[in-house]
Amino acid sequence: MPGPIQKDHLHLGAILFPGIDQADFTTPYEVLASVPNSTFHVLGREKTPVQDTHGLILTPEIPLAEAPQLDLLLVPGGAGVNALMEDEVVLAFVRRQAAGAKVIFSVCTGALVLGAAGLLKGRKATTHWASHHLLSSFGARPVNARVVVDGNVVTAAGVTSGLDGALRVVALLRGETAGQMIQLYTQYAPEPPFNCGTPESAAPELVRAVQSHLREVLEARRAIVKRVVAKPGW
Repeated sequence: MPGPIQKDHLHLGAILFPGIDQADFTTPYEVLASVPNSTFHVLGREKTPVQDTHGLILTPEIPLAEAPQLDLLLVPGGAGVNALMEDEVVLAFVRRQAAGAKVIFSVCTGALVLGAAGLLKGRKATTHWASHHLLSSFGARPVNARVVVDGNVVTAAGVTSGLDGALRVVALLRGETAGQMIQLYTQYAPEPPFNCGTPESAAPELVRAVQSHLREVLEARRAIVKRVVAKPGW
């Protein structure tokens, strides 16, 4: 069913941080920046430029302390979420925005930040397959899906699923026709060259190779999740 067609001006925003995976931000941004009658705010802890995991420079426009109440908050992923899960300034901002936002949207391991903020307790959620097992530590109900919608929380799996998730968000905010128009404009009709986009479809040796590549960041991530959920009152 189409979502509500809203006439009011919408404030959308995303958090940038060191170690972000830029595609977790830029891919959904391509969609969300086209939402009718809206303003997109590029946020950061400060206005200092940050580097993504491969060195690309991104510059926040507004510090978190000066951000307006958003209708949509996007939390991207990347190796930098390890630090974000213990950053009380960022977590407090996420909680505060969640209290008034129409939609909270995470891409890839951005879901772990939502989890650390306590927003996934009892909710269905997804994230990148290599960190999917960590969702239950935050009280989430893990779902093996590309996009999961539970109330006003939308979580998308790894990197490229941010585009799928963003189109779902557009439908929630402005109706399915708006989402369809943006999908057509971006000519989003994927035909991947290889059938290995999930652990289920990839060869076992390929899965092991990617897991080996991620081992160090995943080991650190597991330890951080344990510390976060062990805090009094979490």
